Amino acid sequence: MTTTPAANRLENLWDDATAASMSESEKLLYRSNLLGSDKRVTNYGGGNTSAKVMERDPLTGAMVEVLWVKGSGGDIGSMKMDGFSTLYMDKLRALKGKYRGVAFEDEMVGYLPHCTFNLNPRAASIDTPLHAYVPKKHVDHVHSDSIIAIAASVNSRELTAELFGDEIGWLPWKKPGYELGLWLEKLATENPQMRGAVLESHGLFTWADDAKDCYLTTLDIINKAAAWLEARTAGKPAFGGQKLPTLPADQRRAVAARLMPAIRGLISQDRHKVGHFDDQPAVLEFVGSQMLQDLAPLGTSCPDHFLRTKIRPLVVDFDPENPDLDATLAGLSAAAEAYRADYAAYYDRCKKSDSPALRDPNAVVWLVPGVGMITFALDKATARISGEFYVNAINVMRGASGISTYQGLPEQEAFDIEYWLLEEAKLQRMPKPKSLAGRVALVTGGAGGIGSATAERFLKEGACVVLADIDGKAASDVAAGMAKVFGADQVRAVQMNVTDEVQVIGAYADAAVEFGGVDILVSNAGIASSAPVEETTLALWNKNMDILSTGYFLVSREAFKTFRTQGIGGSVVFVASKNGLAASPNASAYCTAKAAEIHLARCLALEGAEAGIRVNVVNPDAVLRGSKIWSGEWLDQRASTYKTDKEGLEEMYRQRSMLKRSVLPEDIAEAAYFFASELAGKSTGNILNVDAGNVQAFTR
Repeated sequence: MTTTPAANRLENLWDDATAASMSESEKLLYRSNLLGSDKRVTNYGGGNTSAKVMERDPLTGAMVEVLWVKGSGGDIGSMKMDGFSTLYMDKLRALKGKYRGVAFEDEMVGYLPHCTFNLNPRAASIDTPLHAYVPKKHVDHVHSDSIIAIAASVNSRELTAELFGDEIGWLPWKKPGYELGLWLEKLATENPQMRGAVLESHGLFTWADDAKDCYLTTLDIINKAAAWLEARTAGKPAFGGQKLPTLPADQRRAVAARLMPAIRGLISQDRHKVGHFDDQPAVLEFVGSQMLQDLAPLGTSCPDHFLRTKIRPLVVDFDPENPDLDATLAGLSAAAEAYRADYAAYYDRCKKSDSPALRDPNAVVWLVPGVGMITFALDKATARISGEFYVNAINVMRGASGISTYQGLPEQEAFDIEYWLLEEAKLQRMPKPKSLAGRVALVTGGAGGIGSATAERFLKEGACVVLADIDGKAASDVAAGMAKVFGADQVRAVQMNVTDEVQVIGAYADAAVEFGGVDILVSNAGIASSAPVEETTLALWNKNMDILSTGYFLVSREAFKTFRTQGIGGSVVFVASKNGLAASPNASAYCTAKAAEIHLARCLALEGAEAGIRVNVVNPDAVLRGSKIWSGEWLDQRASTYKTDKEGLEEMYRQRSMLKRSVLPEDIAEAAYFFASELAGKSTGNILNVDAGNVQAFTR
């Protein structure tokens, strides 16, 4: 058994000391997490693991055999103990008496809850019978690229026998379910020397009577397949060799930044989607290869790949040798429409009387020669994971085409997986999307009190957020903290000076590449100054105008460009100030610039309305906590103006207000969320004062 890793082999990570004190179920989790930590073993959410464990029955007190198996929708790399379903083995065996044949196998899923041990609420997956009936205590099912390359070859049975002899069996393609579980049981029972089986167009099953042995068996089989593939393909150009050149990295990113908002608009008419860009070497090798046009239409083979990436990708008409990006952009609409028509025809050819209704017919995977791969989904994590699954498919196609001929799933089989009533039921159980799901927000001044509070409010509602701030490190630190709470997929940081046109344009390009575009702009970056007019220098006046007027113009202009490219509307929220409506002593530059902001918003509301772009203003007053402008000279100056000290200034502002209440960053964030969301979907050109009441700032 292979246990010494080569540089390109899976390493044995099992630690006997760590596992020594573990129960059998804890060893199952340990094994699962080790396997799932390496995408060469299986991808996110793919595969499943199990163990048959003796447990004490909570009702009778007797020791009974219980199947611990990954529950529906889990991920073996990140799951915890509560991610396993637990089922009585005697009841699972009794299910055989209820089985009415392959035409009725889906109904067997409805019996699985009757087998639940200890009232475990984790739903059992469709693969449960494949683990229950293998006559071994421990079973792994994974989707290694090297194994699927063999499984997806037209002569996969012969290749499996050539490589593994009689230690690994083979089963023809069969949709996962009860019948396949019986097939696997028969194969393992009749061939006790076998350590596992390759399932055609699907993946690998391995088994043993010891947790560590099962883990090592899985590694050994995958490593053996990887070494064999390397030997068989050595010296052969992948995918028939290169056909088109690869653009330099900065040019690839620039092309993606132009394409992604346009694509996003075309496919987000019913529901907003979020994008992901991938230009890793495996992707670039495939999209520039001789075999791209032949292999891409075949789609993927493994059901887990297929469910994430749809029947096939869309290859974008782009020539990196003679790039004409404007022509490519002009042709995207026709390409998207052709894909939708082709998908609808596939649905019509394959649908059955009880098939679910046609789902979103838009492409998930967009391949751009010389540039990379773009994926879109309803959220960033799913878009990223869909890309990861297609990279797995690329690796499979490379291996299969290097040793044989690659084959995807037959069209009807693919449809039966995609529109499986059991999958439809799973989709129907998904929670209702949050109010900003699929939206992308860019927040300027994102590292400050109001900016970070607004970003957090948006993240809670499912948005993706780009934190833009002149202090790049501060923005990165805030983003890192938010990523720990909301997930690394949801938030990005970018250094941006709102007065620098190049940096502003670059920030929107970054947002396009990271998320596909922008839907919400919260223009919040600011400064404050205080001085009698005769002591106000031209430099101080211009600084206020540059940041609070010109800066707001620049970020709004780029937002409008993105919004119009996407064609799905947009929302701009200006964080202005009570001082834009009510004059304050010794602050003429600041007050004038804030008034300019408010009037700019009115102008933009007029211009954007026909495109569904809403522009509104939130006017705070005296938000001291967490605000950068309330540090340094401004705090001293305002305290001096109102004849108080730093400690007394907040109390003075509170008492000055009509409601005698402090205004906090979270209050401004709530107002920004209101304007950004569909709660204010019929509001534009409006001003919302969040100042605890100031009669001079009443809008008229």
